[in-house]
Amino acid sequence: MNMKKCRGRTFRKRRRNHSRYFSQFNLSHKCEYICLKKWLKERGYEDSILRPAQFSETGRGLMTTKALQAGQLIMALPEKCLLTSDTVLNSYLGEYIIKWRPPISSLTALCTFLIAEKCSLKKSLWRPYLDLLPETYTCPVYLEQQAVDVLPEPLRRKAHEQRSLVQEQYISSKSFFFSLQPLFLENVESVFNYSAFKWAWCTINTRTVYMKHSQKECFSREPDNYALAPYLDLLNHSPTVQVKAGFNEKTGCYEIKTLSRCAKYKEVFINYGPHDDQRLLLEYGFVAPSNPHNSVHVGSDCLLEYLIPEDKQRHMKVSILKEHKHLDNLTFGWDGPSWRLLTALKILCLEADQFTSWKKVLLGETISERNEKKCLDLARKICTSLTEETQHALQKVSCLKQDYVDLINQLTLVEALRMEDLKILLLSAKNL
Repeated sequence: MNMKKCRGRTFRKRRRNHSRYFSQFNLSHKCEYICLKKWLKERGYEDSILRPAQFSETGRGLMTTKALQAGQLIMALPEKCLLTSDTVLNSYLGEYIIKWRPPISSLTALCTFLIAEKCSLKKSLWRPYLDLLPETYTCPVYLEQQAVDVLPEPLRRKAHEQRSLVQEQYISSKSFFFSLQPLFLENVESVFNYSAFKWAWCTINTRTVYMKHSQKECFSREPDNYALAPYLDLLNHSPTVQVKAGFNEKTGCYEIKTLSRCAKYKEVFINYGPHDDQRLLLEYGFVAPSNPHNSVHVGSDCLLEYLIPEDKQRHMKVSILKEHKHLDNLTFGWDGPSWRLLTALKILCLEADQFTSWKKVLLGETISERNEKKCLDLARKICTSLTEETQHALQKVSCLKQDYVDLINQLTLVEALRMEDLKILLLSAKNL
């Protein structure tokens, strides 16, 4: 008996629905993805499970054509497909990098290679990959100043630090860029402009996987652990999935195993790490809905506003907190204030007759019920203040959205981050 004939109308209907569902967002038929898959295959990559697709919530990503089980290998990308500092040294840039003093960083080398290859796109061996890279990013270094101004503090401070870092790296690399003039018909100043460098820097910062390389004398002492991974970098982040990833020396491939199940025709996610939305926005340019790692950061300026001017020990308290690094990474989480924040508050709330016990506070000991109560009261005040600040910022974002239509996508990220702030702070206030 032919079993296929016995599957019936229900089976055929289900298959039609799956086919229709698959074709609605499948990107495999597009020319640029066909070229990329062909390019990868020439370098030894074989894949029969993952397909590029467009998703309503996450945008471009990879979906599975088969149900995935925990522990299953979902990708094994050969080393030939990876773009690393070795790729750059083996290219036309190698001789220029080797003789340049002082040595440039591997990050600068990768930025240089991306810019140079994009400039000569038609001749580039990496064109199938370059064609699919974003033209712009949503990291703070790319945001309009109006969007940065409404970011929560201290994220706003970190955003300014990021922008300064990229500008400084570009300026310090300009002499090296000028040395590459023999490679180009155009003036190198127009090729290696700040806009191009910013794009390359964000490409590496948002898309590389960790892959440690041996230290080379031609590079500075900064860590060389970057690898751009074509196709693999289409996998989006989810804080709720678990994966095992790394370069396998035996197989010569960068491998990813999923430790979570995934249904057929669903998006396949990986996990970039236990990052809160501040870190995700800063490093990758997005925020994750219902992120279990979320927290609200309390800036040192905000904390020190509550120092009482009459407190004779206030300068000593600030010195102690600075010396023991208790003015950094202070947060409210879903369960309330973090241990570091509570410790800092307890130090600030020490009264004159308790001040000599500050070392015990740093070790986690309870000094008195009075100190504990003052600490929690101060935490409530800070929580209330930050909640009001968040609500004010949301109003400001709404006003900006009316005036700057081109900022809507950027401000949506800010607004999402602010909403997460508000939810956490309201919950924290209830827990105090």
